[in-house]
Amino acid sequence: MKETGKNQEVTSERSGSPLARRDFAKVLAGSVIGLSLAGTAAAAETVVSIPAPKRNNLIHVGGDYHVVLGGHWTSKLNMEYHQRMGIKHFTNLMNAGNWDLGEMKKWKAECDKYNMIWEAIRMDSSYIAIAPGPARDKKIAEIIEDIKKASEVGVKVITMHWTMIPIRRNGHAPGRGGSSYESFKLEDNWKELPATKNGPLSYDDYWERITFFLENVIPVCEKYDVRLGVHPYDPPGLPRGYQGVDNWNGAPAGIFESLKKYESIVDSPYNGLQLCLGTVMEGLKNPRTDLLPIVKYFAKKGKIHQIHMRNIKGGLGDFQEVYIDEGESDFIEVIRVLRDSGFGYSVCPDHVPTHPDDPGRAFGFAHAFGYIQAMIDSANSEVRA
Repeated sequence: MKETGKNQEVTSERSGSPLARRDFAKVLAGSVIGLSLAGTAAAAETVVSIPAPKRNNLIHVGGDYHVVLGGHWTSKLNMEYHQRMGIKHFTNLMNAGNWDLGEMKKWKAECDKYNMIWEAIRMDSSYIAIAPGPARDKKIAEIIEDIKKASEVGVKVITMHWTMIPIRRNGHAPGRGGSSYESFKLEDNWKELPATKNGPLSYDDYWERITFFLENVIPVCEKYDVRLGVHPYDPPGLPRGYQGVDNWNGAPAGIFESLKKYESIVDSPYNGLQLCLGTVMEGLKNPRTDLLPIVKYFAKKGKIHQIHMRNIKGGLGDFQEVYIDEGESDFIEVIRVLRDSGFGYSVCPDHVPTHPDDPGRAFGFAHAFGYIQAMIDSANSEVRA
């Protein structure tokens, strides 16, 4: 409950939810009684120490590889498009291995020229397709060198998407204003689908590859101050054996338990998530209620290094990707959690619907950029400076 004027909102330390004025009065009265009976200040301290949410001026909207104008992310056209949208932070896409430091320094100089911040790199998923052996060892060594190069140009986050199966969509649904929503519904005959070129791969072997990566790479990240964020496989919850692969965040473990397992393998602040809210909801039976506890869990641990924000209609095994302001989630609640946790990275719009009049989706992303910024501003306006 938001109080105005001189009355400040008080937040329950246990639940994180605002207390109504009358409930706060009960707490205060109980504390005073306890104080008179016990003759100590302990009960009063319980009330006084309740922390109030504060403004978070570090959280920001980010632009990435989903919309790039002018042929390259550092082009004048792309820079000025994002400037018009109020964007100052970029995530670009790079193939994992042997990054060209000279080129990277040129890109950094272009960002500086436009007063932009090169915040993160998404590297490709080629590592995960390599079986144990010399080729994998070589790839790990290349990735380690890439981390050093990222640090040298000031990039603080590297994200990845461990995909043995390309992202699965198998339909379209009509959307508002003549737009088209990509969709997925688990096939009745999914066992008959052809195996991916990277399969077969068992559940244990998939996790062995993830573990080998994290154990070798996270110590390097700690040394060079570069955080890693994994994007959940999209869509989560596929049955084991789907196209020959037992996906790391597939059934029956569920998306939440899979993400907790991932970040616990090397429990470091440098091992975290590029938390795609749309993807997480795709793995939930009740995304309207079950998304927020997942965000809270990882935000409290400081394990979210970037947010992908897209909305869906539906849930596990049957969903449509829709505009950011419709669907299952009210994202202002997510922004409040990020605000209160001290999150200081990008919230990037992700997978906007398509329309024939917007082939590059620049209009769709413009809508999403503005919507996210408005939520950040609104959440910060609710609390004291």
